[in-house]
Amino acid sequence: MSRVFMKGCEAIAEAAVRAGCRFFAGYPITPQNEIPEYFARRMPEVGGVFVQGESEVASINMVYGAGSTGTRSMTSSSSCGISLKSEGISYCASARIPMVFANISRGGPGVGSIHPAQQDYFQATKASGNGGFEMLVFAPATVQEAIDMTYKAFDYAQRDRNPVLILCDGVIGTMMEPVVLPEMKTEEEVAALKEANKEWACIGHGKDVKRGWIEPGHWRGQEDANIEAAAMYATWDKDVQVEEYMVEDAEIVIAAYGISARVAKSAIDILRKEGSKVGLIRPITVHPFPYNSFEKLDYSRVKAILDVEMSIPAQLIYDVKQAVKDRCPIETCLRSGGQIMSRDAVIAAVRKLNEK
Repeated sequence: MSRVFMKGCEAIAEAAVRAGCRFFAGYPITPQNEIPEYFARRMPEVGGVFVQGESEVASINMVYGAGSTGTRSMTSSSSCGISLKSEGISYCASARIPMVFANISRGGPGVGSIHPAQQDYFQATKASGNGGFEMLVFAPATVQEAIDMTYKAFDYAQRDRNPVLILCDGVIGTMMEPVVLPEMKTEEEVAALKEANKEWACIGHGKDVKRGWIEPGHWRGQEDANIEAAAMYATWDKDVQVEEYMVEDAEIVIAAYGISARVAKSAIDILRKEGSKVGLIRPITVHPFPYNSFEKLDYSRVKAILDVEMSIPAQLIYDVKQAVKDRCPIETCLRSGGQIMSRDAVIAAVRKLNEK
């Protein structure tokens, strides 16, 4: 297939359309504005529906409604906008409604800055809304990965009847790269995907309709619903994805995801030429976290773990600590508030560790 040159946000939207997404509702916020803008142009071309809601709260509840009919549905926002959508996301998880959403992260807390950051890790992996539900969370490091993850996310969402999150920092969302787009699902395939949801979908009333509404709160059996959901979460070990780069002989292992991992990988190539034995563990699914990649490290060789992320205070580090279990020191290399991680900063942090 031929390659095209696309911006991250627009590529995510196109991947969703090709995956069969036929409903999108959203609200403008930098740096994800190109996603709803692209959907506004693209949805009419495929017989889909685009709505600019009056707010983030309205938009997520529109997705809740559209997803309830079995239609592949999506929303997107940035950081503080995702916070506003969190109640609706929790409702979708409670009602077991498949939907996909993207967070093109910006600085924080609060309104923060419009520049890229990775300060939503806790929100994405630990507390995306009330009630303790869980989601598959994918963190791309390239525009191509953002496409591939978005395309596949709709299948995961439909398989589990659960929200799926693409956690994509503002760098990936706004940069342009050559990419290969996935095949466009035919209208027959899209119709078949919706038909496969008919046993649970809210499709109106009539003598042949088994389901006319979807109960969001499981008021007559919430604990049973939670037990069922927990059993489903426990099956996600098979879905964990991770990149391990030059860890076989590494004495210093960098832990990083998204754009920080991409920067760190380029730093490793330079450090290796200097004779420094450095490797990288990059979570591709940040939830569930690839704990096993840290478990199998040889801690008689590994001197230290370097946590590299665009968050102050560090957030990824909590999962890294849980994985390492005090078997070696963990140091940090951090930026925050829209300051992008630099290769020089990573190189300097590794050299400092080597001096120790």
